Amino acid sequence: MKVTVGRTEHFNAAHRLYNPQWTDEENDRVFGLCNNPNYHGHNYVLTVRLTGEPNPDTGYVYDLKELSNLIKSEILNTFDHRNLNLDTEDFRHLNPTAENIARVCWQRLRPHLATNLALSVTLFETDRNFVEYHG
Repeated sequence: MKVTVGRTEHFNAAHRLYNPQWTDEENDRVFGLCNNPNYHGHNYVLTVRLTGEPNPDTGYVYDLKELSNLIKSEILNTFDHRNLNLDTEDFRHLNPTAENIARVCWQRLRPHLATNLALSVTLFETDRNFVEYHG
């Protein structure tokens, strides 16, 4: 029996979408307002899902308090109230698109989880725009 459990957290961060290999005009054309040289911010909503077999002793797939602590230590403490481009090593040379942020969150969490657990990350950048990453 496989069961999926999840935890949702929030973080606020600024970023700028920009490709240094392109001209300013090309960056403006592709990224529009998200290319603002003074950056812009989002109130991100991150949902982390783990799928696996419940432990016969606890009934848990994973202790959700432990998942909350892991998300805080690996994601929130690094990204919350930061400029992703300037304040984090993860995005120093990686364009902080929602797709890349979701992938980086997944990569930060995966090493801390048992290999028998499937990991999925959903990141809402706005109420209408979201991405999912499954590894």
